[in-house]
Amino acid sequence: MTTVLAIEQAIQKLPAADLAAFRRWFSQFDEAAWDKQIEADAASGRLDAMAAEALADYRSGKAKAL
Repeated sequence: MTTVLAIEQAIQKLPAADLAAFRRWFSQFDEAAWDKQIEADAASGRLDAMAAEALADYRSGKAKAL
């Protein structure tokens, strides 16, 4: 049995209150991991091309107000 499968099976057995607590924890964990990845990508310049394209679209009037 893989670790992931064991985790999946354990989660399926959680009582509702524990599952809700796990969801909250995992959501915060996942958001922090996403933020860290975005920060690393920004610092390394991996997002520069997309930012430049977005700014060019904005300056040329192609952007729409939200």
